[in-house]
Amino acid sequence: MNFVHLAAASPYTTPPLWRILTKSGYFIGLCGVIGFTVTYAAAVLPALRAPENERGDVAALRRRAALSLAWAGVVLLVAGYFQLAARLARAGKGMPFGDALAPGRTWDFLCAPAARGAWVAQGAIYLVQNIVLVLTSAALIMLFSPRARRHLNALALTALPLSLTVTLIAAIPATAPASADKVFDLVFDQVHIISGTVWIGGLVLLAALAGARRQLSGNAGLLWADIWRRFSLVALVCVGAVLTSGLWISWKHVGGIEQLWTTTYGLFLLVKTLLVLGMVAAGGVNQFWLMPRIARARRADATASLLRLTLRHFPRIVWAEIVLGAGVLGVVPFLTGSARQAGSPAPGATGSVFAVGAALVLTLAASLCVTAKTSDALSRRQIAATT
Repeated sequence: MNFVHLAAASPYTTPPLWRILTKSGYFIGLCGVIGFTVTYAAAVLPALRAPENERGDVAALRRRAALSLAWAGVVLLVAGYFQLAARLARAGKGMPFGDALAPGRTWDFLCAPAARGAWVAQGAIYLVQNIVLVLTSAALIMLFSPRARRHLNALALTALPLSLTVTLIAAIPATAPASADKVFDLVFDQVHIISGTVWIGGLVLLAALAGARRQLSGNAGLLWADIWRRFSLVALVCVGAVLTSGLWISWKHVGGIEQLWTTTYGLFLLVKTLLVLGMVAAGGVNQFWLMPRIARARRADATASLLRLTLRHFPRIVWAEIVLGAGVLGVVPFLTGSARQAGSPAPGATGSVFAVGAALVLTLAASLCVTAKTSDALSRRQIAATT
């Protein structure tokens, strides 16, 4: 290890326990509301609307989806309050986290006037964000009521844009960005957050829904094959967005490849990267191994095999992805500061940087398209083998 380089790097400060818990909890809340609502709208709802599904299967999944969404609203509401207190504790000269939990102090923070040079008060931004957060949570918590569950689709689709707004509002700067790079930082941060929460949250929702297999009929495999197929496309888009935005963020915060193991920040980033790659690998198993077999069982009308693949084998790999995703959320609070040397600012984006970035993005997009087409080709081959 290059001890000289490590000594020259900006000192790393381990965040306090309350900061670790509040930040992880906040992202867990976002995974719940964003991941659950997007996955329900993009994968679950279209599959449930298929006319060939049995009413009992549809009712069971709707009921479990409603309860999952309702609990996601509770988690976001609690996590949002603690996150707001954490922001107050870190604002200005700071204060003990316990003092920041007092509602009166929180309200004073939200109503504080704008700083000199700011176009809007930072507290006002957080006030609007938390109003939207409360509305999002309320829309989902209503689903605890059996009467409100009759309007599950409307409430879920209402909460979806609200949940996205929760994180987008927090990214609004109180002062004008000093350069175009700062704008790109904000954009890529939000792309990273939204795609990551959709990916992890979607996995959690589908794992929760798969827990209802004892309440489903023997023909539910067809329904679940459609759900997994639709979510695979959602996950593929999320993988591309996570990797693309992650490359930008890493480039801004890491000055050289060696800083991944010679700085504390770099080590945490390396751990996070390995966890994400593990999730990608698990998703690859689903895409290249399970999806073709599901397609073959679906074509052969092998009800028992289809049910086993969709509600036993697939969820097992999904749970492995969830464990890795939980590890990612656990590492996120430790990614504070930067791995760059003290006095070494983050590089600016030039024409050549954009050209290289565009080439990488195009290469990644092409590889994801190849992945989708290869999975589809394997599915057709499995189907041809049964005819």
